[in-house]
Parts: sequence; structure tokens; C-alpha cells
Amino acid sequence: MTVSAALRMSGISKAFPGVLALDNASLTVLPGEVHGLVGENGAGKSTIIKVLAGVYRRDAGDMEIGGKVVQDSSPKAIHAHGVRFIHQELHLVPHFTVAESVFLGQERSGAMGLDRRAMNKAAEKFLAESLGASLSARTLVKDLSPAERKLVQVTRALIDGDSSLVVFDEPTAPLAADEVNRVFGAIEALKANGIAILYVSHYLAEIAALCDRVTVFRNGRNVGTIDDPAHKKDEEIIRLMIGRSIDQMFPTSERIPGPPRLTVRGLTDGKRLAPTDLDLRAGEIVGLAGLLGSGREELVDLLFGLDKKRAGETSIDGSEVRMTSPHRALSRGMALVPRDRRHDGLVLDMSVADNVNLATLDKVARFGLIRPKVSLDAASRMIQKMDIRPPDPAKRARLLSGGNQQKVVLGRWLAADTNVFVLDEPTVGVDVGAKSEIYRLLNKLADDGAAVLVSSNDSAELLGVCDRVIVLVRGEIVANLPTSEISLDELIAITTGTRQAATSPSDQDPGDLS
Repeated sequence: MTVSAALRMSGISKAFPGVLALDNASLTVLPGEVHGLVGENGAGKSTIIKVLAGVYRRDAGDMEIGGKVVQDSSPKAIHAHGVRFIHQELHLVPHFTVAESVFLGQERSGAMGLDRRAMNKAAEKFLAESLGASLSARTLVKDLSPAERKLVQVTRALIDGDSSLVVFDEPTAPLAADEVNRVFGAIEALKANGIAILYVSHYLAEIAALCDRVTVFRNGRNVGTIDDPAHKKDEEIIRLMIGRSIDQMFPTSERIPGPPRLTVRGLTDGKRLAPTDLDLRAGEIVGLAGLLGSGREELVDLLFGLDKKRAGETSIDGSEVRMTSPHRALSRGMALVPRDRRHDGLVLDMSVADNVNLATLDKVARFGLIRPKVSLDAASRMIQKMDIRPPDPAKRARLLSGGNQQKVVLGRWLAADTNVFVLDEPTVGVDVGAKSEIYRLLNKLADDGAAVLVSSNDSAELLGVCDRVIVLVRGEIVANLPTSEISLDELIAITTGTRQAATSPSDQDPGDLS
């Protein structure tokens, strides 16, 4: 007797303007299995999940749930088919009780109105019997640990008893390492009850520990499905994920780093980022690697004064700086190229010239008024230097390609004589040709004596352009290594938690690394 798949998606395609996000993609999840879905950023994982959820309408392809062909793929219809989604974000009300959170929007009533007793009993029973968790239904959400809140989120999705497939999308990203096992236990309990699980994660160690099979996406397609990943080498998954090697798009240099320009000791937000030490030297490009929830974004925001620190000290060129605001960082020669350049790095409806000159208004203005010729000449020189295309100072920033927008942001800080550059995801949404130009510019910054920190999800990018790479996992630095001593497979393995660095960061002096 042939058992119908819990989920079968075949020939799925989805295009957005200028991007083919899914290209004849396929995905099959069997009943009662935990099935992993992995791939680099932009591989198509999120898109196929949103197609399954009914958020996006597929352009082509077929979908079956429990052996039934799905014609109506609206969110309501997908829910009726028994598919439930556990997202990374919690979306719980802090001052609601566990039971109130579980039954929000699906309250139970009796002869006297809301039946709180029945809801409390049902919530506690489900948590205990289905997830193996002992929680009081009367506890307020704000008093729960992050892992307990995740269990409440799971209970809320499954309490109606009609689920056949549960999709966990990066469920452990916001959790500390010691809380992850509670979520794992809940997933194993669901599996024991015959529910199929689709588990999406960047953490390959989790995939190996939990999953019966794993499907790998690359460039919008399924490039392989691996059985029993716990007994396979992680290199097999990584090789499928990458599908490429570092090539000649990265510039080469023989720089010898100088003295520290940026020194950080014990920097922490008191929440996700543990006390962190960091040294960034003149003439050095340092990479910052880490998955979503690793603390990488928090570190960048603390360095530039976007978030308030709980503790720690920061020095630039040997002088301590109270990094209380971006203005303070800018005044001491530090610049940030933000991860969302369109909203945080540019004024889209202003011209290229005005955007380039934003950080140097004192040089192009007199008595509070912009000097048009001086402004135009300064912008034109930077446009030529950065090879911004089209080379039109009057062009509105929103009309440029992603790569040229990024060059406008970089050009602004070059004009301001910045010595410390922090770049957060500098090539997201940028085509290959523009990436190569940006790498060349970063290399020149370091050659000219600037200290450069590049925070990126792209492991190949970090190895190709950086002199040294620092890896964050769950808020702590777990590796601090010269890129010449680490392979792409090794870096991904360390970042995803499947392997420890050969040398502990505590055994190294950051000032001696090159």
C-alpha cells in the first residue's frame, strides 16, 4: 500500500520583477518524518514556504497535501488542509496568560460566556501530552522563558487538533543554546504523534540532530535530498548548498596591518550579545560571520551607537569614545554602511550629488547655504572615483541599481575622510559585476590605511575579501581566524554549529592576527 506524502510540491516556479525566485522547484515531506530544508540566503527557502502558506501565488507547478491536489492555495484553504506554521517571531501578548495566548481568536465558550476553566485545562493537557511540557495555563507570557514562549506558540497553532504538517521556520534563532533542547523535545513529541514536520534552519547541527531527511535548495531549485543526515558528513550538505568555489572576482593584496584603529572590550547589550572583545587594525579587512540570531546585527548596532550598550568600552585610535549615538561615531571617524541601504543609507528622492555630499555639508556650503558649483564639482569627482553609473549627479538615487546605490553610500563616507568603516551586508541585492567593484573599493580602503569591518551572511564573500574572519554563534565569538587558514566548508561548518574552530578565540591575541 502506497502512503501518500504529507506534502508534495513539484515544478514550482515563482518570479518577481527581475528575479526568478523559484525555478521548477520540488519538495516532498513524508508522514511522520522531520524533514529539513536548507540553503544559502536567496536560495528560495522562504519563497517556497510562502507559496505553501498561500502568501505567494505560484506561477507554475502542482501541490498536494495528504494526497489531495490543492487548487485553492489561499491561507484559509491551506489551514483547512491541516498545515500549520511556527514562525521565528513570537507575536504573543506579554500580559496574556498561557491559556489566553493559546486560544486567542479561537476562544471556547460555555453557558456563562468565556469558559476559562476549559481553556486552562485544554492548554495544560496539550502542553503536557503533546509537547512534554509542564506549564501553568495561568502564567503570564511575560514571565515565561523564550523557549516556553515558543512552546506556547506551538500549542496555539496546534490546539485545534486538525494539524497534519507543521512548518518550523528558524524556530531556535531567538533562543539561547540551553533552551534549544526544549523545542527539540516538542518536535520529537509531535513526530511521535504522527505529525509531519518541515524544519527550516541555517543551523546544520540542528538539521543533523533532528531530521530524517534534508532537502537542499540552491538558486531556486532542489539540488538534492539526503537521507539520514545524522550519519552523513556535513560537507555533503555544504557542497550542495554552495555549488561553487571562491573565484577570481576577489582582489588580492599583500597588506601588513598597522596599529589598532578600533578597540572594543566587554561590549554587550545585556541581552543577545555576550561581552565581546574586538580589535580592528589599520589596513585590515575583518569579516563578521554569523547566522540570524547570532548577535551579529546587535554587535554592529552597538559599535555605531544605534543601540544602547549595557557594558563595555570602545576606543578609536587609542582614545576612548562614549559611543552613545551615530553622531558621536561619525564625529570620531567611524562610518556605517547599513544593511538596508534604501531606507537607512539613502534619501531616495534626493539626487546622487545631494546624497554624496550629505556627510560633508560643511565643505560644500557657506553660511548655511549650499554652493551649487562646489557641490556639483565634489559630487562629480566622487562619481568618477566610484564609477557610479550613470555618471549623472542630478539623477535621483531611487533610480539607480542596487550596486550603484551602494557605491553612492560608500562615496559619501570616502568624501568625509573616514578611517573606520563598518559595512553591514554590503552586497545584498547587488549583481555579480557590482559586487566585484565593491570588493575592489573595500580593498583600496584598506590599502589606504582604513580599518574595515564587513558583516555578511555570504561566507564566500567573507573569505574572498577579508584578511580575518570572526564567527558569532548565539551571541558569542567562537572563532577568530585568518582567512588564509580556513576553507569555505570549514567556515560554514563553524557558523552553522557543526564544527568547532581548531583554535579557541580565547587562545588568540586579536592584535596578532593577519
